[in-house]
Amino acid sequence: MRNAHLYRPGGVTLRAICRLLVLLLLAVAWGNSSAASGQASGERTAAETLHLPAAEPAEASSSLIVHAALDMPQARPLLKAFHRRYPQIEVRYRNMTTLGLYERFLEDPGGADVVISSAMPWQFSLANDGYAQSPEAGLLAHWPDWAHWRRELVAFTFEPIVMVYHPKLMELADPPANHAQLLALLHKQKSALQGRVATYDPAKSGAGYGYAVEESRLSPRYWELVAGLGSVNAELNTTTAQTLRGLAEGRYWLGYNLLGSYARAFVDEHSELELVIPDDYALVVQRLAFMAKQAPHPEAARLFMGFLVSKEGQQVIATETTLGAIHPEVRGSGSAAKLRTEMGAAVRPVELNPQLLAALDRLKRRALLTRWRREFHRESEAEAAE
Repeated sequence: MRNAHLYRPGGVTLRAICRLLVLLLLAVAWGNSSAASGQASGERTAAETLHLPAAEPAEASSSLIVHAALDMPQARPLLKAFHRRYPQIEVRYRNMTTLGLYERFLEDPGGADVVISSAMPWQFSLANDGYAQSPEAGLLAHWPDWAHWRRELVAFTFEPIVMVYHPKLMELADPPANHAQLLALLHKQKSALQGRVATYDPAKSGAGYGYAVEESRLSPRYWELVAGLGSVNAELNTTTAQTLRGLAEGRYWLGYNLLGSYARAFVDEHSELELVIPDDYALVVQRLAFMAKQAPHPEAARLFMGFLVSKEGQQVIATETTLGAIHPEVRGSGSAAKLRTEMGAAVRPVELNPQLLAALDRLKRRALLTRWRREFHRESEAEAAE
């Protein structure tokens, strides 16, 4: 692999803003995955659910309900490891889109024990509105301060935003290792790259919008890059999966701003593709988990939250998934420590603080999207005016 205190806005209520905006939020994940065949006896799976029954007699068992926006290939190893550690706990898992997850939780705040999503502003808004609780006083004593908020909202993965390219791009030019090189490539190979580049549509994708917000803060040349993408008529998609499929089929030669955890798993199965972590700056998103204030099984929820941040659970994340482990004692491939060692100051995790709520402000969202569209169509509009 290549490397490159509570805050409540005035005016319209935050919940009203969230309910309006969430209608535009599509899945950050790239679709619900089908369950693997050949499951062990007693385990029932479907495209969106996983059930691991308790091994103890009914009177000695308990239950855990997890609702998440996390695909089965990534969730299953973690859930099964937790179940091996606590076989007396029945596990019921439901994978949803970020839209479905958020809406379902607001409709039934007591319907799940733990809620997991990488849609960071929406998770933060739920915690900020009092829907989360701290599972245990000492649970996060070892956890980095940047990876939790008020000990209620916990980041447990470390997922860089990446580029993926097809071999056809190498026939055209050296693949870009960073954003500056990408911008230069878009200018120099404008004709050859027409329709061959794909990225997120920030107006239709919650992930794409979130990345646009963060990147516009990070880079003074971000808007030049948006214009460059527009100059090659980049395809605007709503999921990482769409872009990855297009790359595998050869329709796209370069995919920009893809969720690294899913891209890495896909590239592992499609060896002709190459994954690049930009070496100038690399956004990193985190899956955020919280224990619901109305959790129906609080003891099991506490155990699961503890497992997520334990060395044992984080080792599973590092070795059996592509999500990236945060635990300070987990090293090697699949760990945040390894990525920081390789990339240094280029690693830029999205900060877990009230600033995330700004992304849910309607006026700010409208302003950013208006500028995004203007910059993306800058060149075509200039040509039409000539």
